[in-house]
Amino acid sequence: MKVSGRVRPPGDKSISHRVLMLAGLARGRSELRGLLTGADVKSTAGVLRRLGVGASAIRPGGVVTVTGGRLHRPTATLDCGNSGTTSRLILGVLAGRRLAARLTGDASLRRRPMRRVTEPLRLMGAHIVEESADGALPLRTAGGRLRAIEYASPVASAQVKSALLLAGLTGEVAVTLREPFQSRDHSERLFVHLGLDLHRRDGAIEFRPTEVRIRPFALDVPGDASSAAFLVAAAILAEGGALTIENVNVNPTRTGFLVVLERMGAQVERVNLGEAGGEPVADLIVRPASLRGTAVGAAEIPALVDEVPILAVLASRAAGETVFRDVGELRVKESNRLELIAANLRAVGVTCEVHGNDLHVAGGDRPPRGRVDTARDHRLTMAFAVLGTVPGAEVRLSERRSVAISYPAFFTDLLRIGRGTRHRD
Repeated sequence: MKVSGRVRPPGDKSISHRVLMLAGLARGRSELRGLLTGADVKSTAGVLRRLGVGASAIRPGGVVTVTGGRLHRPTATLDCGNSGTTSRLILGVLAGRRLAARLTGDASLRRRPMRRVTEPLRLMGAHIVEESADGALPLRTAGGRLRAIEYASPVASAQVKSALLLAGLTGEVAVTLREPFQSRDHSERLFVHLGLDLHRRDGAIEFRPTEVRIRPFALDVPGDASSAAFLVAAAILAEGGALTIENVNVNPTRTGFLVVLERMGAQVERVNLGEAGGEPVADLIVRPASLRGTAVGAAEIPALVDEVPILAVLASRAAGETVFRDVGELRVKESNRLELIAANLRAVGVTCEVHGNDLHVAGGDRPPRGRVDTARDHRLTMAFAVLGTVPGAEVRLSERRSVAISYPAFFTDLLRIGRGTRHRD
């Protein structure tokens, strides 16, 4: 196919969650534009409403008004749906409030690890009761009087970091934390943007509750870099043309995939640089490219962990082998992404293996043909849909509805940027 035109990805998923929660903690009426309309963000809005926050409906192109202030004890279980971000960050919000609440989620979310968040929150003094032997959801919280914490996280996780910062904010205690590699820094940027006392010193993040009352605010959410990655990939695999992807968040902690793609031989031009809500934004111009294999090191993974599925798909079309080091974290995403990436690439004729926590993908030019089991994982669905755009491809997806989690208009946009795209259910 050939690509052309301009396309704007949906609002940044990570930022959408965070601005909703911070607006819910602000005393007054905030206005949010560009929020992702996907199911995960709607789960966050629903949880906030059960806690007494006023939040208007989240619709494409609409302004969402949030009236925050004091949170109230919910009268029903807080259902986080499929959203790990909702569950882990809300635990941080609730940790510093004397509210009894019960959190749960769908079957997929109830299998995902929670102790990486609950254990440091308990060190701060939070009362969290596990209902299962493995510490996953459902969980019960009762708030508590928190104490300051200095914490060295064993994993580079933006969700762990954000949960602790939100607990420090609601519990009015200091938080100092370190992580082995820098993870996404949207929470830190938002704290600073809203005038809170947060700094990075000597490799540590320091939050001090000198000003804990958030004023109502207005904010425009930039386009999601992870969603844009699928459009970038489609343009790279195209037979001709050029695609402009507008208003993309180019925060360095989110654009590790662009660094890897440049190493593989792709060129993605950034134009119209600006800022939105403390985040750098730009339009991306992408053209087709011939790719070569590379090695993606462990230190790079935190800045591109959500892009591993689409990078692996691109690696399957590159010359030579690509290796992703230390990507075991993919086993505890919405699905066992690590094993499913490998199994699905093999299903369409690609040589791909998992060795320990490393993923090895051998590139080639044979048209991919076969059935893909997405396990209702939105990022697998979109990645293999993009693979289905190459000439001669016959990629059959087990489902397509999961894209509603993060990019409801994905298939519409994919068809619009390149007529003739083919994928089969």
